[in-house]
Amino acid sequence: MDREPSVSDEDDDLETLVPQNHTKPPSPSSRSRASFGISISGFRPALPSSATSLGRVLWSRRYLLICVCLPVLFIILFFSLGGASSLPASIRLPSASPAADLASSRMREAELHALYLLRSQRSGLLSLFNRTAAPEPTNSSTAAPVSLSDLQTALLSQIKINREIQEALLSTHHSGVGNATDDALDLDLPGPGCRRRELPYNRRTIEWNPKKNRYLFAICLSGQMSNHLICLEKHMFFAALLGRILVVPSQKVDYQYDKVLDINHINDCIGRKVVITYEEFVDKRKKVSIDQFICYVASPPCYMDEEHIKKLKAVGISMGKIEAAWPEDAKLKVPKKRYVADITAKFTTDAEVLAVGELFYADAEEEWIMQPGGPLAHKCKTLIQPSRLIMLTAQRFVQTFLGGNYIALHFRRHGFLKFCNVKKESCFFPIPQAAGCILRIIEKANAPVIYLSTDAAGSETNLLQSLVVFDDRQVPLVRRPEHEGSEKWDALLYRKHMGGDDQVEAMLDKTICALSNVFIGSSGSTFTEDIFRLRRGWGSMSYCDEYLCQGELPNYIAELE
Repeated sequence: MDREPSVSDEDDDLETLVPQNHTKPPSPSSRSRASFGISISGFRPALPSSATSLGRVLWSRRYLLICVCLPVLFIILFFSLGGASSLPASIRLPSASPAADLASSRMREAELHALYLLRSQRSGLLSLFNRTAAPEPTNSSTAAPVSLSDLQTALLSQIKINREIQEALLSTHHSGVGNATDDALDLDLPGPGCRRRELPYNRRTIEWNPKKNRYLFAICLSGQMSNHLICLEKHMFFAALLGRILVVPSQKVDYQYDKVLDINHINDCIGRKVVITYEEFVDKRKKVSIDQFICYVASPPCYMDEEHIKKLKAVGISMGKIEAAWPEDAKLKVPKKRYVADITAKFTTDAEVLAVGELFYADAEEEWIMQPGGPLAHKCKTLIQPSRLIMLTAQRFVQTFLGGNYIALHFRRHGFLKFCNVKKESCFFPIPQAAGCILRIIEKANAPVIYLSTDAAGSETNLLQSLVVFDDRQVPLVRRPEHEGSEKWDALLYRKHMGGDDQVEAMLDKTICALSNVFIGSSGSTFTEDIFRLRRGWGSMSYCDEYLCQGELPNYIAELE
């Protein structure tokens, strides 16, 4: 493209460096003025030719000579004694230090690199402007209009260059640990930065081919429903490794899993019967017993207490001696990491019904289990997911209240203050700090509404709502309302007499969060971890998903009791 005559880029740069008070060279008349404000008119008469007369003149001007000679003498002495290196450290000039010279050199190099990047950015922006501002071509075959995706890609490139410029200018002010131009830090870009993460093409999986009449009886005791679901997922992995059918516990000793989970979905995805309910298990066997009980957790054995043993016996389950797979682990505060070979060596047995006890705390092939879709070969996105009724109800809620672009926030508060403060890094944030972290995600995600899943008191949520203001607009924090007959979004649950059930509503909250564009979780919460598991499996995770105030510490932490 032709360019109108103009000063060069170098001239543009120089103009910014020329002082505003730049003046013309002094005129001859101005040179006639004396330095130090002393007139030289006294020198205009003819000077005496004799040395005596010259001496008298110089003596009469002795103060002028002293003023001129003393600075010159001081400069000569200064450099003859070694310059700045001879001065005491307290009065030495900054430039005299080698470290200062190095810092100055680094700063100069950073400025030159930033200038180069600025010119590259200017060139790219001019090119983008010319492509979008060009007149319509007369021949459509010679040029094509700029597509929205091309425009977004070009703008994204320029924003990344801007980040590089920032890093170049800041590089002399921090240590070399980390790099702000890494891909991970480019994820704070608006719009494209919150795109969904792509699922990996290949998963590391194993086939689940259970042997006939070989069962693994699931026992999960620790914590609430979210803990039990994690425990159940690990039981599925163990059942596949050991070639056994998994038996879901009775609701008399555990949660009613078939109310919140789609158990038939698991079997359909695997392609064979691999999971059965306790009722199906009772129908298949005349005698309900656990033939061998090998505890993964050594102390307390399988996390079993007398109360739970009584519950098992009350439903007609008999059991033999409880033994530990690794008795030596009883002395450890944190269980050892185990692998497939360890599991198969310790838990392979000919017993028809095997129990391995609580697996929530089991650190066995954790990375394999945590991969999107899980460790088992199947034809679905994920195996453990909400029941069909809960899925439909969640979708109807989203269509009614949230729409297709929303952020979900799990804001755990009840009992979390004490839990977080005993950890090495507390995860309980003051409301104003939490609001600031949420606003940063809103800016990146550009979402008009937030779904709030919380157990916080109204005083906390009201304060949080008042602080979540973006672009002079309050961003609504939407919570599930109480059931009203006039609203139809939850009609399916109440028609099946499942409305108002605590576990159903908890799973409904998880599902709504898992369907969101961006999810903010509470660090240390298994409720949050189960949502992340669903999002990994469904492919709904975004580059903006994170824990609340991730990478920060609370700006105020109370003392321990």
